[in-house]
Amino acid sequence: MTFTAEEAKAAFPDEVVTHAVTRLVKVPGLEKPVALITLDNGHDHTRPNTFGPQGLVSLNAAIDKAFEAEPAAIAVTGKPFIFAVGADLSGVESVSDPKLAREIAQTGHDVFRRLTETKIPTFGFINGAVMGGGLELALSCHYRTLSENTAAIAFPEVFLGLFPGWGGTQLLPNLIGADAAVTVIIENALAQNKMLNVKQTAELGIVDAVFGSADYLEQSLLWLAKVVNGEITPARPEIDRGSGWDAAIARAKSLVDGRTHGASPGATKAVELLELARENDLDRGYAAETDGLAELLMSDVLRAGLYSFNLVNKRAKRPAGAPDKSLARTVNKVGIVGAGLMASQLALLFVRRLKVPVVLTDVDQERVDKGVGYVHAEIDKLLAKKRVSPDGANRLKALVSGSLDKAAFSDADFVIEAVFEELGVKQQVFAELEQHVSPEAILATNTSSLSITAMASKLQHPERVVGFHFFNPVAVLPLLEIVRGERTDDASLATAFSVGKQLKKSSVLVKDASAFVVNRLLLRFLGEVLVTVDEGTPFEVADRALEPLGLPMTPLTLMQLVGPAIALHVGETLHEAFPDRFTVSENLAKFVKAGKKGVWIWDDQGNQSPDPEVVELWTQGDRPSTSEQVRERALAAIAEEIRIMLDEGVVAEAQDIDLCLILGAGWPFWNGGITPYLDRSGVSERVNGKPFLAPGVASVPAS
Repeated sequence: MTFTAEEAKAAFPDEVVTHAVTRLVKVPGLEKPVALITLDNGHDHTRPNTFGPQGLVSLNAAIDKAFEAEPAAIAVTGKPFIFAVGADLSGVESVSDPKLAREIAQTGHDVFRRLTETKIPTFGFINGAVMGGGLELALSCHYRTLSENTAAIAFPEVFLGLFPGWGGTQLLPNLIGADAAVTVIIENALAQNKMLNVKQTAELGIVDAVFGSADYLEQSLLWLAKVVNGEITPARPEIDRGSGWDAAIARAKSLVDGRTHGASPGATKAVELLELARENDLDRGYAAETDGLAELLMSDVLRAGLYSFNLVNKRAKRPAGAPDKSLARTVNKVGIVGAGLMASQLALLFVRRLKVPVVLTDVDQERVDKGVGYVHAEIDKLLAKKRVSPDGANRLKALVSGSLDKAAFSDADFVIEAVFEELGVKQQVFAELEQHVSPEAILATNTSSLSITAMASKLQHPERVVGFHFFNPVAVLPLLEIVRGERTDDASLATAFSVGKQLKKSSVLVKDASAFVVNRLLLRFLGEVLVTVDEGTPFEVADRALEPLGLPMTPLTLMQLVGPAIALHVGETLHEAFPDRFTVSENLAKFVKAGKKGVWIWDDQGNQSPDPEVVELWTQGDRPSTSEQVRERALAAIAEEIRIMLDEGVVAEAQDIDLCLILGAGWPFWNGGITPYLDRSGVSERVNGKPFLAPGVASVPAS
């Protein structure tokens, strides 16, 4: 093995070490004992087992001890609820020496491979969360069992800008076939790190048996004995290394091209390694993984992915500027003004997460009934999918009601409006609410662009008004922009953050500025793209200009999803606030007036082209730009806007901008949101004279 114990400690001095302990267990039916290796970092399930250099050294020593015992079999398991979730990413961030990067890549292979190549039967007893390197360790064993309550099963590496680099790209396709491996390693990872459930994991053949959690270890050991004695022979499918493998690699390339447009080296390398796995030559495959991992670990692109990981897993849990949580008031009842689609989505979220009474109001009974009916129908869908019990579904439905009278909110602690996006309408709603609710009740608004301060300006208690901006679809996007008006007090703000946490959203504190963060930035770069179309750039050229960023959708497709009328309305709000930077396209206004929903239409084969009616009504100039010119303008605009927003104090730091774009707009994890990309590509320096982030924050630190 590459590392000695001393070298390992020097490499990652702050590593939370996952120790591996070997004990010999007597199992009925076996003459010799089983060497059971348990992984445990000494913390509870909230700090999962991970592998850094010291953890790998410990595992290697535990395998030595297991071999010395000449057991009937060797099994590896984890601490309660956790098997292992991969490499110690916090240590990787500090690596600045290419030699150390290679040693880390090589050592994982050296240790895990011992379990693959021994003649002693080896078993992975996956007793809980298993991801990345943890799953690779389990795959390195000859057989695997899984606990039925395991909640997190995945290869998240491509999502982070990496690839499974300790055997995953070689072992998985040769166990379950190339196409299934493409789904697990690439497709799921690029779908916002989609996890496998226990049933899927078993059906794919990743594990050989599933046992109940109550006596999981005992059942696994009894099953192990039957395998060792030849009573059970786990099935292994014949792997198609011909046309089936070709088709899988073609699908992988299509997925990576469609989702990343070549902007993620980790995803591209994953495809190459899956192709190489066809040979089923571990020497060659592992050497290629080591080379690729050593190179990628020393790239700024990977550091941007790790930066994103830290934003979502650390910064999002401790929002910058949030008041002391002890100031938060308890919320025992929620009111929602409006019963349309957004309001109904909010009602479903509140009742599921808070499990308190939720009342919707609207202007007529038909709308109220429709809103309540929507929530009840969605709960029935959850019941059909067995995500709630019959009793649980009945209780949730009983908590949701509707009323035409806002007096129904008299005992509500938190009331949120989701009505038409017009300041006068929202002011009127809040004025009416104030006649019925207690002085301490929070009045929240889901506005996407309007001033919280203006909305509260005519109230007796403006201090309890707060912006509570969700993103659509509410159930999917995790961001919540919490906006502080000029007179919002700490108790109201703390309550908003507390509710956001109960809703399982990631909240970012935002100053009361037009369109806040996500919509302001999206409209700035969308506006720049539309200007180039107005000037004469073909729709196709302008829309594809930002592909190198690997965004989840193109600007014009985004406009189609959001709705052109909403984009126009927010654009007009921003133009009013910042007329020098936000223009309102006359063509877009004509487009909305004509009732058009999108620029693109698709034929039966899925080919995209501009709607001829849109082309006809869109007046274009004679100054077309190239795709590169459009991209330069859009990136320069967004870099300028971010700098202005930071100068204005819209958020605390650039990290909050990136967090908002990752969680609220689905911008790539592996790109770090946007500011690392702007720094890396030189746009920040060119536009603002300096980068957004300090060296080493989302880049390789100086050695």
